[in-house]
Amino acid sequence: MPATTPRRAAHGADGRAGPELLVVEVSLGSSSRDHDLRVRFLDRRYRLLRLGTDGDVHTAQALVRRWSELADQVAVNGGAEAAATGLLDHDPAEATARLVASAVGGTATDGHRLREVLQEWAVRRVQYEMPGYFSNARTVVLGSDHARTVRVLREYTDNLHLEAPPVGAGPGRRLGGVPVLGRVARLAWHPVDRVRSAVGDDSLTPGELVNRSWLRQRPRDCDVVVATYHELVTFGFPDLHGKTVITSAVTDAQLADLASRDVDLVLDSTPQPFESTVDVATLEAMMRAAVRAPGGAPERLSDDDLLEMIVAAGLEPRVLQPNGPRRKSRFAFVIHPLSQKFFRNVEPLGTVAKVSPPVVMDAVEKGMAYLPPFVYGHVTGVRSPTGAEAEGWLITVGGTPKEILAHDPEFTYDKLLEAAELARRLGAQVMGLGAFTKVVGDAGVTVARKASLPITTGNSYSASGALWAAHDAVDRLGLLERDDDGVIRGRAMVVGATGAIGSVCARLLALASDELWLVSPETAKLLALKKDIEREHPRAVVHAAATPGDHLRHMDVIVTATSGAGKRVLDIMDVKPGCVITDVARPLDLSAEDVARRPDVLVVESGEIELPGEVRMRDIGLPTGVVYACLAETVALALEGRYETFTVGRAIEWEKVKEIYQLGLRHGMRLAAISGVKGVYTDEDFARVRELALAARGELAAAGPKGRGRKAT
Repeated sequence: MPATTPRRAAHGADGRAGPELLVVEVSLGSSSRDHDLRVRFLDRRYRLLRLGTDGDVHTAQALVRRWSELADQVAVNGGAEAAATGLLDHDPAEATARLVASAVGGTATDGHRLREVLQEWAVRRVQYEMPGYFSNARTVVLGSDHARTVRVLREYTDNLHLEAPPVGAGPGRRLGGVPVLGRVARLAWHPVDRVRSAVGDDSLTPGELVNRSWLRQRPRDCDVVVATYHELVTFGFPDLHGKTVITSAVTDAQLADLASRDVDLVLDSTPQPFESTVDVATLEAMMRAAVRAPGGAPERLSDDDLLEMIVAAGLEPRVLQPNGPRRKSRFAFVIHPLSQKFFRNVEPLGTVAKVSPPVVMDAVEKGMAYLPPFVYGHVTGVRSPTGAEAEGWLITVGGTPKEILAHDPEFTYDKLLEAAELARRLGAQVMGLGAFTKVVGDAGVTVARKASLPITTGNSYSASGALWAAHDAVDRLGLLERDDDGVIRGRAMVVGATGAIGSVCARLLALASDELWLVSPETAKLLALKKDIEREHPRAVVHAAATPGDHLRHMDVIVTATSGAGKRVLDIMDVKPGCVITDVARPLDLSAEDVARRPDVLVVESGEIELPGEVRMRDIGLPTGVVYACLAETVALALEGRYETFTVGRAIEWEKVKEIYQLGLRHGMRLAAISGVKGVYTDEDFARVRELALAARGELAAAGPKGRGRKAT
């Protein structure tokens, strides 16, 4: 039948809406929500009559038989509700099928065709409008009537928990091609079939208590709960704080209750075009009534009919945020011990490390490299000014830098892929690589290609954070002036300028200093970089050199980014007193011994970032709420809902450095600390360096040209 035929049949000869259509909803659910409404739908007038039977199947069958001869269409529903609330001691699917079969002339529907379309549409709509929302979401499914929802969610996440605890046996069947849903269905009505809403009722059997306990605990570690409101009631409302609830036909009162339980998002697959809440079966019955010719036999809705009516009626699943716009994302970040002393933070190694001789600790260090990854800590309380939230897990691999460098890259790749799988099981949507794990081999490219979730090294924010720290350090020392545009009146140098991070730092410094020196032995690349910077920033005065040479003594700001793995890249004794050196190389270009030789120079290893919100996490050697920039990049991506491989490989993109910096600002991140070889610099540290630098400059000035020709002391 053409899709336009039903529309014509539904109107009179004068084009006005035809006679009022009667649709009766016979429900196995509670009679407390019965109604008698008159509404307009699809350009027709309808009378909607709801008759609840409180789980009485025989009464419901009699009502279906009676009204199927009197009404234009009968809707049957409420089986899952009645089972979930203890009103029904039958398999709800079988009970519903009996009601449909009781109708005279096939005029009854349970709404299954429209339900499947709307359940799928609801999930896909959210995933489209909020990309990645269900990606790897930890999901718990309660009840039996969510087969299509589960099938669609499987496209986005494998973290679906459908199994019932091993308590009792009961009705259940294969549902929608997802056999395990039958077991979920048994859970929904078997041990609690006599329970109504008395959570903690003394009359509950041990099996019922086990079921409730299991279902209360499971959602604490999940992100999405798929259940009707009545299924949530049955199981005593598990912890729904910050969760997404996928449900159907939720009433205003029920929505208010979910809001009070701090639900983030309620996804109602059943559109509600009227003032009173209606079930999907009623909507489908109204559609079937519209295509039925007056006095004729009911006709099956064609796919064209269904689509046309959904569009014509403006039916859409409801995406409800009862507590305002909020979105919670999940991340993981890989860390590792930087030396043997870090073993003291993990018991029982901490006890061993305190009493064992070096030879034993050397053996422990080797053995730790072979341990599987494990969760070091849980990060919570990250909340952006935008309302977005994030939680994450710090996952540690056991190798120190010494052990990581002693193995082939494939050894570390395997450990990182194990960490990625652990992160996936935890529900993470993006994973960052920290410290040496992002340096090994091809710097994350292989791991990103093989991992089960997106990967970032954090190098984009590391580059941005290091320059941010240098900028702040210059201001805190107070030895240089800035012009009206904020440009430093002084000279800057990048050693290792043609490298991935070095070239980015060079472009940033070209914006912030009067004069810029680019240093690298790669002559051709150096000339090309110089040309690019001059084209991008015509104001910049750019020089090129193969080695730092005598230019060092004139520099006010130096960035080292050579990744020379301990090779000497500059003589710190030649550096100008009061110079700010930012060492962004990993391993560091400057040793602790070098830094100690020049107390009148400020050497910055990193700029640490303060995360927004009331952050709670295990100690990583920084103040509360403060993290390394590479970790901050992972968090920023999570807060933005950007579950993507952002920074991998050694060629960092200038545009991404700017982008992640802007994302950090958008989500309330700020530079919180400037760290050197001994940890975070304090105000006293800055004052001491400034005093020593001014004294050294005074001595050099007093010595005259001959003194300025000697190395700084």
